[in-house]
Amino acid sequence: NCIYTRKIRHNCEKSNLKFSGIVKKNLVLLGMMAVGKSTLAKIVAKKLSLQFIDTDKNVESNNAMKIKDIFEKKGEKFFRAEEEKEALKSLKNENCIIALGGGAFLNNKIRDGILKSSISIWLDVDIKTLEKRIKWNKKRPLLKKNNNYKMIKKMYQERKEIYKLANHKIKCDKINKSDLAKKIILLYEQQ
Repeated sequence: NCIYTRKIRHNCEKSNLKFSGIVKKNLVLLGMMAVGKSTLAKIVAKKLSLQFIDTDKNVESNNAMKIKDIFEKKGEKFFRAEEEKEALKSLKNENCIIALGGGAFLNNKIRDGILKSSISIWLDVDIKTLEKRIKWNKKRPLLKKNNNYKMIKKMYQERKEIYKLANHKIKCDKINKSDLAKKIILLYEQQ
C-alpha cells in the first residue's frame, strides 16, 4: 500500500515494491550482561517482523574474534571504539531491534543517538540473579572468576544511573521470556 507523495507511490509501483509508508523508530534493548537482551530481541524481532541486530556479535564478526579475545589482544579501548562504530551504524537502520552491549549505553555518542532516534528499554535484573547467570560463563571479559559478585555489584551501581535515562524500564526478575517479550512489544507499540 503506497501512501505519502505521488512520487513515492509512483516509484513504488514502478519497482513493484510494497511500501506501507510507516517507518517506526528502532527499538533498543539495554542493560547489564546476561539480562537476556539478545534472546528477547530475537523473539520480539520475529513477532514484529523487525530486523534483529546484536552489536556485540557484529563487533565479533567484524574483528573475526570473540569479545573476550578482543579485550585480551587489543584492549578495552579498542573494543569500545569498535562498539561505538557498530552501535552508531546500527542506529542508521530502520525497523530494527538492537541488542546493545552492556557498556555501550554509557558512551555519550551512542546514548545520544539512541535517545534521539529510538525507543529504548532498560532490562533490569537483580544482582544475585545476574551472578547466577554469569557464574560459569567465561566469555565475560570484565569479570574475574573469583570475585564476580563484587564486580557485578560495582558495575551495576556505576551503570544504573545511566541506564535510568532509557525511555522505559522492565524489571525482569521472575518473569518468563514470553511474558517479557509481550511487555517489550506493548511498550514499543504504544509509541
